[in-house]
Amino acid sequence: MSKTAKTPRENPNQLRTDLANRLYFKLYQCANMLHKTGTKAVEAQGLTTQQWAVMGALSRPETAEGMGMGELARYLLVSRQNLTGLLSRMEAAGYVHSVPDPADKRSRLVQLTAAGQQVWQHDAAESIGRYYEQALEGFSSNDMVHTLHYLLKLLDNMKAIDAQQNAGKEES
Repeated sequence: MSKTAKTPRENPNQLRTDLANRLYFKLYQCANMLHKTGTKAVEAQGLTTQQWAVMGALSRPETAEGMGMGELARYLLVSRQNLTGLLSRMEAAGYVHSVPDPADKRSRLVQLTAAGQQVWQHDAAESIGRYYEQALEGFSSNDMVHTLHYLLKLLDNMKAIDAQQNAGKEES
């Protein structure tokens, strides 16, 4: 007598795995499309999505005095190594510069330059706003709040996994 495969209703664990696979694949596709279409949205300003993220991080009121490299890398969830290359290109373009940290003269803070602020606040803002409207077409404000809630929940879980994985490396 051969065993037949159970349907998702008969095997809730398989249903959960199937949904997780679909969810993570859609997140992967969204990340790829964000990079592709987001870069096209700001290419007229000479920006990439990575530069857009850095400018967004540095333009927040609480970062007006700048951010340390480690702090900026943690905020963006990127390695310091990747951030260093990105910031070098942005510095060469005149968008950012580093200044001594008043609290610790050995450290430096990354800040937007006047040119970087101009690009962020005026040149790119309109393109980014159009991009957001197109990407979020059909989303109500309530949809956006719910999506943000679940993405934050997922991000928290992934950060916990990262912390566990890094703790494991330190122990070995």
